[in-house]
Amino acid sequence: MSSHEIQSPLPGTFYRASSPDVPPFKADGDPVAEGDVIGLIEVMKTFQQVTSTVSGSAITFTVDNEEPVMAGQVIAEVKA
Repeated sequence: MSSHEIQSPLPGTFYRASSPDVPPFKADGDPVAEGDVIGLIEVMKTFQQVTSTVSGSAITFTVDNEEPVMAGQVIAEVKA
């Protein structure tokens, strides 16, 4: 079984949900389809969606909610 890394497109703060009072876009172990939103990166009060570039049977996050990330940093892995 192979896995695919999803990298942060830019530096900022990674959020797994659109706001604190709603469920995350995806939880560890959830299936994921190409194009699914898996989180948001916030830079200077601007939010950019992070989408999966592949479909897979399960997603595993490598960073926590509200954790700072760098451009190119792996934020999740998708099992194909």
